[in-house]
Amino acid sequence: MTQLILTNANLWMPDHRVLAGGAVALEHDRICWVGQQLPEAYRDWPSQDLGGDLLTPALIDCHTHLVHGGHRAREFELRLEGASYADIARAGGGILGTVNATRAASEDELVESALPRLDALLAEGVAVIEVKSGYGLDRDTELTMLRAATRLGTLRPVRVVRSFLGAHAIPPEYAGRADAYLDSVCLPTLREAHAQGLVDMVDGFCEGIAFSPAQIERLFDCADALGLPIKLHAEQLSDLGGAAMAARRGARSVEHLEYLATTDAGTLGSVGTVAVLLPGAYYALREQRPPPIDALRAAGVAMAVSTDCNPGSSPMSSLLLAMNMACTLFRLTPSEALAGVTGHAAQALGLSADYGAIAPGQRADLLRWAVQTPAELVYRIGFNPLKQRIHGTSPCP
Repeated sequence: MTQLILTNANLWMPDHRVLAGGAVALEHDRICWVGQQLPEAYRDWPSQDLGGDLLTPALIDCHTHLVHGGHRAREFELRLEGASYADIARAGGGILGTVNATRAASEDELVESALPRLDALLAEGVAVIEVKSGYGLDRDTELTMLRAATRLGTLRPVRVVRSFLGAHAIPPEYAGRADAYLDSVCLPTLREAHAQGLVDMVDGFCEGIAFSPAQIERLFDCADALGLPIKLHAEQLSDLGGAAMAARRGARSVEHLEYLATTDAGTLGSVGTVAVLLPGAYYALREQRPPPIDALRAAGVAMAVSTDCNPGSSPMSSLLLAMNMACTLFRLTPSEALAGVTGHAAQALGLSADYGAIAPGQRADLLRWAVQTPAELVYRIGFNPLKQRIHGTSPCP
């Protein structure tokens, strides 16, 4: 079957409203028409009645550290005992703790350990996932992580966007010598990853426990020379001005943003940089300062929502839970949360031409939910109401 009409749906539209009694025409793997009154040209096509269920684009998890070795359960206990994220990092834990486990793992072991986390996300309707390196901090392991991320896209029905995050932390062997690490390891490895076709975007961690804005600019200079888009972890623990710097340099997105200055929200809005909100890390670290949501709204900044799936500060593999947390902890509306894992997440990854909306020309990768509204989808905790994934003209149970 190469043609299909979906009828009697509550359609999640690109303008973030629900169109009751909507219909969608699919041909092969693309959407060719959306509306309420079916044109004569489509009336003989095979059809499926969705019974008033909510129909959305497939979901996008636009910020993850899905590939990694080991776990950091002991740090969970340490935080409960009063240690902060920065305390643990300075003591050699945190990111550096995962570096040791990742360096010790083979590519096959990294793939095998990532698949259950990926499967949990796919079960909730995720069709696109961003996966970072950043737990190697040496040439061989960074490239191994990117190869593992690439393989995930061949083993499961998911599009993988690979981000090079070599500027994630300063490895112990370069302690106090961040610029030397950039010169000797990070930038040469980025160039090699690009030469091998292993990287789609470039990311960094701009923070007092990681890299300064000036050092991140050196990373971005290299990315620009290679023609790679950029993004940045910024303003998670303090305000160094990294988000505004990245936005001025054309970053697709900036992530975390708990300490973003309200005046910098306007910079993001003026250039179209997406603010990626990561409520899982905010929750797990028991942070008290949320991102400046009102300022981001006022500046017209597109806000994406993601799991930040990682072994330490956000060991979460549920995008539905991230949506609920974004509403409960950051006071997003359900419509904003749903936009954050569809259209705005696609924008953050540069994929808006294919993903994130129910509109003509988009890929026909759709989700049928056993609910009628975004609020009903988002408000439940620990419940997955996905009824059907419709991929092209082949509905999947």
